[in-house]
Amino acid sequence: MPDSRSSAVRRPGARAASAAPRSYTSALRAEQAANTRQRILDAAASCFAASGYAGTSLADIAAAAGVSVETVKLNGPKRELLMGAFEQAFSGSEGRETIAEREVGRDIRSRVDDEEFLRGYLHFVAEANRRTSGLWASFLSAASSDPLVKESLDDLLARRRKDFAAAVDELVRRGLVAADTPPKRRAELAAALSFLVSPESHQQLVEQSGWSMKRYEEWLREVLGRVIFTA
Repeated sequence: MPDSRSSAVRRPGARAASAAPRSYTSALRAEQAANTRQRILDAAASCFAASGYAGTSLADIAAAAGVSVETVKLNGPKRELLMGAFEQAFSGSEGRETIAEREVGRDIRSRVDDEEFLRGYLHFVAEANRRTSGLWASFLSAASSDPLVKESLDDLLARRRKDFAAAVDELVRRGLVAADTPPKRRAELAAALSFLVSPESHQQLVEQSGWSMKRYEEWLREVLGRVIFTA
C-alpha cells in the first residue's frame, strides 16, 4: 500500500515548484509595464515640448510611444503624464524625491574634492536643463490656464526650493559658504542658485543665443563663484 505520508510531504514541494513560474511571470509583467510607462513618458515629454500641453492629445502620445490610446489612458490623465514626463526627463525616473534624496544626488555629494563636486553638480543640472527646457516652458504655459496643472507645478516648485536649500546646506558643510550665514541669507542664496541654474537660463543662452553646452557649464561655474561664494 502506498505511504500516504510520503505523498503528503511531496505536495508542498509541488506547490512551491508551481509557484515559481507564476512569480517569474508576475515579475516579467511588472518589468514590461514599467518599460511601457517609461516609453510613454518619453513620448509625452517629446510631444509636450514640441506641441505644448494643449496641443498634445493622448492619441499623439500613443502614436509616438507605439502603444494604443487605451494603454496611455491606463497610465494616467494628461496632467499626470506631464508631471511624470518632467520628473523622468530631469532626473532619470519618476518620483517625489528631491534630487538630494536620489542616487544621482548622493553620488554628487560623495565627491570629496570641492571642485569635482561643483563640476558634477553643474554638469548634472546643465544636462537636465538640456533635456527639459522645452518641456518646462510647456509646463509653465499649461499652468497659467489649467488649475490642476498649476497644482502640480506648485508641488514641483516646492520640491525645487527644498532641493536648492539642501544645495546651500551642502556648500556650508564644505566651507564654501560661511557656517555663520543666517537662515534668511541662506534662503536668499538658495533662491539665487535656483534662478542661476533654471531651465530658462539654458533656453536663453543655449537654444536662443547658440552657446555650446561646454560654454554654458563654464558660465554657470563662473557666475556661481561670483554670486554665491563672494556674497
